[in-house]
Amino acid sequence: MATLKTNLKKYRFLAEISQDQLANLVGVRRETIVHLEAGKYNPSLKLAFDIAKIFNVPIEEIFTYTE
Repeated sequence: MATLKTNLKKYRFLAEISQDQLANLVGVRRETIVHLEAGKYNPSLKLAFDIAKIFNVPIEEIFTYTE
């Protein structure tokens, strides 16, 4: 089964950005960030790129697809 793993919480911690702040920066609700970090929600491609852009890293640094 394919899964999407995330390092979002790590990058958010390193950048000292709260879930609320990140949500506001990418235009989603805080609950979306909570679900992303918990692995309960897969982001749209646009959202994944927007998040990567906030941290100035390639998308693969934050989200990893495995089969």
